[in-house]
Amino acid sequence: MTLPKISLIGLKADQFRHPLDLAATRSLKQLPGMDLLVRNFLGPIAEEFFYLNNISASVLVGKKQLPHLHQLLIEACATLDLEVPQMYVQQHPQPNAYTFAMRGKQPFLVLHTSLIDLLTPAEIQAVIAHELGHLKCEHGVYITLANIFVLAAGLLPDWGTAIAQQLREQMLEWIRCAEFSCDRAALLATQNPKTVASVLMKLAGGSPTLAPLLNVEAFLDQARAYDRASSSDLGQMLRTMQTASLSHPVPVLRAREIDRWATSQDYQNLLKRQPMSYNGQESIKGEWRNW
Repeated sequence: MTLPKISLIGLKADQFRHPLDLAATRSLKQLPGMDLLVRNFLGPIAEEFFYLNNISASVLVGKKQLPHLHQLLIEACATLDLEVPQMYVQQHPQPNAYTFAMRGKQPFLVLHTSLIDLLTPAEIQAVIAHELGHLKCEHGVYITLANIFVLAAGLLPDWGTAIAQQLREQMLEWIRCAEFSCDRAALLATQNPKTVASVLMKLAGGSPTLAPLLNVEAFLDQARAYDRASSSDLGQMLRTMQTASLSHPVPVLRAREIDRWATSQDYQNLLKRQPMSYNGQESIKGEWRNW
């Protein structure tokens, strides 16, 4: 019998935020004026642009449209204590999902059809919860900022390109760190580390035909082998070179991180700390505290 999921009433982002994300975000906040620039000037335009793009060329999920996906969204929001954003399904051959929010009125998630075809319902919910993690942690401003720097690097003169490249590398490092926090949000929503690891495994080497044949335990063994292979000085250097230009950590590293956190006392404390509810019935045994 499957136990009901615990809804984490009053959950705060810093209670599950990965330490690397916390440190990288603090570093970004030291860039003067960037947060206000993106939020106040670019945010409203970008929100309107993406809203019109999605409403015209994607399918808006709701009670009357793909209700099974809408229910997965509702459940994940309830578990993570979030208001329900809009969610769209978009025809696309590349398995992917993304979110957009500038702390404005129209946050949204987008799921590609190829991703839905690849995953089970539980795994789709893990992806939804991962994207909700960006909303919970208020990552939207800095994700937009990262995209601006990536674009600017190709438009500036040589000296400007060098500065933009440095900022771009800093932004990419932050994004990689932020992904660890969102994987934790996926675990909190699904409350099954193998579900999250399975998503990462399928994104690394899955297809609709291969997906049912893949082995999560073997993938976690592969993640541990990656740790061992990159533990030497040379391995660390090659690992840094491999990931420096990536917007996401490599899948085996993310699987290893979530596997570790699932057995940590911090994760267990989050599930035990109160108030919480089972299937909507609240039970109060203690108080939340900020970490």
